[in-house]
Amino acid sequence: MAYQDRYEAYHQQMGQDANRLKASQERIILGYTSDLDVVLDWDEATFTDILSTYSVDEPGFRTGDVIDSLEAFARIVSYHMIHGLGGEIDITNVAVCEYLEKRFHTEYALGGTCAQGAAALNAVGFPVIAHITDRSTEVCKLMSGAGLDTITNQGIVPMMQSATNELPVRHMILQYPKGTKIDVNGKIYQAPVSNRLIMDYDTIHKTVPIDRVFLDYCERNAIQIPVYCVSGLNGIIDEQIMSNKVDELIKHYQVVKQNNQNCTIYLEGACYLNAELKNLVFDRLSSVVDLYGMNEEELVEHALRFGMETDKDNLSSVLTALQLLLEKYPVRGIILHTKDYAMYFGKRIADVDMEKGLTLGNLMAGTRARTGRYGSYEDCRESMQLALSPDGLRFAEELEAMQPEQSVCIVPSRYMEHPKYTIGLGDTFMAGCLTAFVRQK
Repeated sequence: MAYQDRYEAYHQQMGQDANRLKASQERIILGYTSDLDVVLDWDEATFTDILSTYSVDEPGFRTGDVIDSLEAFARIVSYHMIHGLGGEIDITNVAVCEYLEKRFHTEYALGGTCAQGAAALNAVGFPVIAHITDRSTEVCKLMSGAGLDTITNQGIVPMMQSATNELPVRHMILQYPKGTKIDVNGKIYQAPVSNRLIMDYDTIHKTVPIDRVFLDYCERNAIQIPVYCVSGLNGIIDEQIMSNKVDELIKHYQVVKQNNQNCTIYLEGACYLNAELKNLVFDRLSSVVDLYGMNEEELVEHALRFGMETDKDNLSSVLTALQLLLEKYPVRGIILHTKDYAMYFGKRIADVDMEKGLTLGNLMAGTRARTGRYGSYEDCRESMQLALSPDGLRFAEELEAMQPEQSVCIVPSRYMEHPKYTIGLGDTFMAGCLTAFVRQK
């Protein structure tokens, strides 16, 4: 049976679910980090000039590399562009940030997986509670929608009431388009796909302070939390700090689960600055987390850790890698998001329509790619005019001929060859996926 397009039906349910949640005491919870993204508008001439001045080495990147100079910037960024890669890299020299802000036209946007997810959900009408780390006025203004709240000593308050006078934490975002050409030491290269690099000059997220008052609220009110989405540990680079943070969170999630066994805990992956610590997080949190979310690049990296090479363009290879990860990380399921399709792989979850979550995740991410903003309910409706991805449809059709042991669902994305925006698409997808866990009573 071929894939049946249910985008319109699920879009209608999204509005109904948002209204039902507003009328209840339940809230979607997201944590834990935020920052101010400094978006560098792509300018091929400017980037070419930077390369001609500072490109002294061949393009290259090794795990643990940092950007401590403009020469390192040229080497690392050109390598990622040539291979169509995204990623997250530390900047350790503030002069690099200052130089880039002078050379490129810049815009400011909300950063942090949970912060972006909360803003995306709020834009389509869902009430949410989020924990953020950067509470600068600049960040809180970007999260000031009605129904987007946080927890302080005064209880549940609108996000702006938690704002401080501190300077924002800046993450430099360089988004490059498919097909752009760069000249590196006389060799011409062309970017095979659109992607983005996040370059962080950031110390707060080396420790990720989480307010105890927020954790206490979640533990006391667990029965009112249908889904608890967590992220933001990827900036920690010290093993002892990470181990202590994971200890803290394991105890916390255990209490939440004791008070509400139906609360789904969803860990969204990311590009970890210390790859070994990603392994620590996924190894240990699998004892208390229900779902892991990741993109296809992360899937390939996880499988390679266990000696398996994965062809992300081959469905059988992708399913084999997912099966391996479920054996190594015994969570209930994995949610995979790509530009062409979204997939759930794992056990069935009672009263949860995973196809709905994947569909709305695709729809919200596609709307952000199309418009450059967190789309409204009406914006999402307009995105349904986009065609379904041919590669996503191919995967969905191939799945019909297979009989995997796990419950598997594939939803093709609404596809654009040249998206207006590529920043935060995974975070926005994740937000849409969370709506599946708003169960009907």
